[in-house]
Amino acid sequence: MMRRLGILLSGRGSNFEAIADHIDRNELDAQIAVVISNVSQAPGLEKARQRGLEATFIGSKGLPREEFDRRLVASLEERQVDLVCLAGFMRLLSPYFIKSFPHRILNIHPSLLPSFPGLNAQRQALEYGVKYTGCTVHFVDESLDSGPIILQAVVPVLDTDTEETLSARILAEEHKIYSKAIRLVLDNQIRVDGRHVVEVAANPGH
Repeated sequence: MMRRLGILLSGRGSNFEAIADHIDRNELDAQIAVVISNVSQAPGLEKARQRGLEATFIGSKGLPREEFDRRLVASLEERQVDLVCLAGFMRLLSPYFIKSFPHRILNIHPSLLPSFPGLNAQRQALEYGVKYTGCTVHFVDESLDSGPIILQAVVPVLDTDTEETLSARILAEEHKIYSKAIRLVLDNQIRVDGRHVVEVAANPGH
């Protein structure tokens, strides 16, 4: 049975598009059940509609965090989503949301966590003077960018880098590893042991 993804985004949706492209090329055995945004004019919503996908806006303004999250969870459960993928979703999820999808929420972050969590991670890396940064796919827990790490990709920081050039090179790696991490989770090729994500034998059915 085809596994169903729910994509949450707040902006342009480039990681959503990369996931959709992997599915279209039969490199990821899944389908996108719904794309949801808390921003009515998010470009990612229009990109989803152009692909013929269900795309919906659920407003968060003025709502308590858990009330908004309950609406999100209801929408995802209605569509029988197997895995929730955050793709530039600019909200911290409530404990209610986390408990509704245990070890079934993924996020991608543009740094080698636990370094440089939060906003402007590329700028943080440049200002700190690191020689290497990258991106991280992790399970989402109740804290910011702190869940168990599934995959990481390393990107060298060049002396000539600006925030824009570094961000572009990191984004190229994000587009590769996010779908790979989704595949590992859907195919039960990993297990979570405390903070450690351990690869196990592949599911013979995939």
